[in-house]
Amino acid sequence: MSKIYSALVFAVIFIVSCYPKKPATQQQTSASIGANNYDSAPFVSPEESVKKMILEDGFEIQLVTAEPDISSPVAMNFDDKNRMWVVEMQGYMTDADGSEEDKKNGRIVILEDKDKDGRVDERKVFLDSLVMPRALCLVDNGILVAEPPRLWFVEINNDKAGKRTLVDESYTEGGNVEAQANSLFRAMDNWIYSGGSEKRYRKVGDKWLTERTHLRGQWGITQDDFGRLYYNNNSQNILGDYFLPGLGSGNENLQRVRGFNERIISDNRVYPARPTPGVNRGYKDNVLDSAKRLVSFTAACGPALYRGDLFSKQYYNNVFVAEPAANLIKRNILSGKGFTTEAKQAYQGKEFLVSFDERFRPVSLYNGPDGALYVVDMYRGIIQHKSFLTDYLKNEIKKRSLEKPVNCGRIYRIVPKNSSIKAVEMPASPSKLVEMLKHPNGWVRDKAQQMIIDGNYVKAEGKLRELMTKNAGDLAGIHALWALEGLGLLQSSDILPLLKHKDWNIRAQALSALPSTMTNDNVVKYKPVLQEMIEQTDTLIAPYLAFQIGKLKPFDAKVITDLYQQISGKYPNNIYVTDAVVSNLKGQEATFYRRMVQSRPDTTQAIFVQLRKTISDIKSNESNKDANLLRKQYPRGASLFRSTCQPCHGADGNGVRALAPPLNRSEWVTGSKETLIAILLHGLSGPVKVNNKVYQAPEINGDMPGIGSNKDIVDEDIAQLSSFIRNSWSNEAEKISREEVIKIRKKFESRQGSFTAAELEGTK
Repeated sequence: MSKIYSALVFAVIFIVSCYPKKPATQQQTSASIGANNYDSAPFVSPEESVKKMILEDGFEIQLVTAEPDISSPVAMNFDDKNRMWVVEMQGYMTDADGSEEDKKNGRIVILEDKDKDGRVDERKVFLDSLVMPRALCLVDNGILVAEPPRLWFVEINNDKAGKRTLVDESYTEGGNVEAQANSLFRAMDNWIYSGGSEKRYRKVGDKWLTERTHLRGQWGITQDDFGRLYYNNNSQNILGDYFLPGLGSGNENLQRVRGFNERIISDNRVYPARPTPGVNRGYKDNVLDSAKRLVSFTAACGPALYRGDLFSKQYYNNVFVAEPAANLIKRNILSGKGFTTEAKQAYQGKEFLVSFDERFRPVSLYNGPDGALYVVDMYRGIIQHKSFLTDYLKNEIKKRSLEKPVNCGRIYRIVPKNSSIKAVEMPASPSKLVEMLKHPNGWVRDKAQQMIIDGNYVKAEGKLRELMTKNAGDLAGIHALWALEGLGLLQSSDILPLLKHKDWNIRAQALSALPSTMTNDNVVKYKPVLQEMIEQTDTLIAPYLAFQIGKLKPFDAKVITDLYQQISGKYPNNIYVTDAVVSNLKGQEATFYRRMVQSRPDTTQAIFVQLRKTISDIKSNESNKDANLLRKQYPRGASLFRSTCQPCHGADGNGVRALAPPLNRSEWVTGSKETLIAILLHGLSGPVKVNNKVYQAPEINGDMPGIGSNKDIVDEDIAQLSSFIRNSWSNEAEKISREEVIKIRKKFESRQGSFTAAELEGTK
C-alpha cells in the first residue's frame, strides 16, 4: 500500500537486500501482542492503538484528539493561539472504488485545548462542503485552502469564513489525487511553497504573486534553520535543496539545476515491527522480506525537520519521516558540509516509532509551539488511491476488512517522558514579537516573523534592524533580516555590510535577499561589491553569486554578461556555479556559448558541457509537435497523461529526477505496440535503458505500476494514451487502436505483477 497522494507511477524502489533481525525489544513486544497474526486488522480505540506502538526509549506519545472530534485528517497548521487548523479529507477512498471523491464532505476545522490539559475540547467548523481539500496555510488575516484544482484565500472573521479570493485556478492539475500539489509551506523567505508543484505564492498588500520555482517532492515539505527546504517522494527517504529556495528557477530550458532536488540520504531501508503484506506490490520479490515486512520505503511522506526546544540537543536538526504503509516513523540525522547537506538513519534494524496496528497511518508530521513533534494519523485501512490499486492489494483489503470504518483519525504529540510541556503564548506587541525571534524553538521564531509581517508592524523597524545588526551571525538576526524583507523595509545599507560578514551563511542570506532592495539609485553600489566577491576565492558563496548576478539585468544588462564570464572563468568546472549561471541565461544560451568559446579554448569544461546540453534540449523542444493538436486528436489520452504520467515523467516527457525516466525519444514508447501496451497494463520494473542510458534505483523509482486493473480506465483510454505519448514531443510512431489494447490485455490476462525489461525484450 502506498502513501496518500504520493505519485505512484513509480511505486516501490527495487532494492535487493537481506532483512536483519529485529531488535529484542520489538521481537518481545511482537510475541506478547501476537503481532505475527496479521490475518485481521481490527479497528481499535486510540488508547489501544497507543499500546500497540513502540517508541524510542525516553519518549512517550500522547493523544491530542481523535474521532469523532476529527475525521480523516491529512494536514494542519497552528495559529498564534496554539489552536490547530486541520484539513479533513473525508471523500478520499471510502471504499476500494473511491466512490465518494466527488462529494462535498471535506472541511477545515479549528481544534482548541481550552482547559490546557493537553487534549482538544472544542471543535469549530471553519469551512465545509469542500471537495477533497488537501492543504492549508495561515497567512495575513486569512487562510489559503487547496481544493483541487483551485487555490483559495479565505478571510477569517471571528473564526468564520469571510470573503473568498481565487489565487490560482490551476493550483493542482490532473485528476490523480496522489499527484496533486499539497502542503502550502510558508518558508523563511516569506514565500509559500508546495510539495509536488512548480509554483510559489506570496501575498503583497491585497495582491497575490505567483512565480515559477523548482518541482519539489510529492507529499510534505519542511525547512531547516537557514530556510533550505526538505521533502521526499514515496520511495525516497529525504530529498532537499542545498541552496535557499528562491534561486535558480528562471530558465525552463535548463531541465535540472544541481543543488536542488538532491538526494540527501540514499538509505531507504525501513524496519517495520509487524508483517506488512498490505502494500501495493507485496507480491513482488524483494518488496517484502521473508517475514513479510516491507523492505524499503513505498510511502515516504510528511517530513518534519525537528527545530523544537523540548527534545534533547541530539534530536535538533533531525528529519523525521512518516511511512504509513509500514506503520512507522523514521528518524534521520542531518549534517552539513559546506553548502551541501547529507543525512544518515539514526538506527539500523529499528525505527523511532513503530506500530503493530495496521490502521495507524501517519501522513504528516509537524513541529509544535510546545516543542513537541505532532503526528497526523489518518487512521484507516485503505490509503492507496484507486488509480494504481492492484488486484493483489484489493484482495488484501478484502481479506482483513480494511474498507471500514472510514472517517476516523487521530492527532498525537511525541514528547520526552516526564517533561514539562507548555506551549509558548505568542504576544501581540510588535516589540515583544521581535524578542521572540531569539526563541530556541524554531516554530516560535517562524511564527513571530510571520506575525510581524502579517500585522504590517512597520513600527518594529528599528528593533528589527538593531537585532539584525547586533545578532547578524545568529538565527535571530536572520529572522530579523527576512522580517524586514517581508515588510518591504530592507535597504541596501542593510545588505552591503552583510555581504562582507565573516560567516558565509550570512553572506548567502544577504545575497538571497538582495533583489528586494535593488533600485536604479542603489544598484551602482552593488556592482563593485559583487565584482570584488567574484575575485575572491570563495567556493561556498560562489553559487549564490552566480544565481544573483542576473538580478542586475533590468539595470545593466551588459555588466551581467561580463560578470558571468568572470565567474565562469574562475569556476569553470564547478557544477553548481555552472548551473547557476545557465539558470539566468534563458534565451541567451547560444550567444553566451559563442562568447565563451572566443575567450576560452577548453570546451571540455563543465560550463561548456552544460551550455551544449541546454542548447540541444532547446532545439529538440522546438521540433516538438503542436500539443494542442494532439490534445484535440486524443483528448482522453491527453487527460490521462496529465493526471497519471506527467507527475513522474514531466510535461516535456523528459523524466523527473528521482522519479522516472524519459518518455521523449524512448524506444519503449515508439517501438513495439505490444511492449508499450503491456507496460501500461501491468507496469515495468527497473533497471531500464532509455536512449542508451540505464536508469535504475535510486536515480529513479524502480517500479512503474500498470493501470490495467483500474476499472475507471477503459481500453479506449489506454489506446489514446499510447497514441498520445507515441506522437508527443520528438516522438513519431503509429497510433494504437482499442482493438490492439484488447488483444494484449487478453494475452496477459492471467499475469499478476509488472514486467522486467528482460521479459519484454522479445516484444520490442
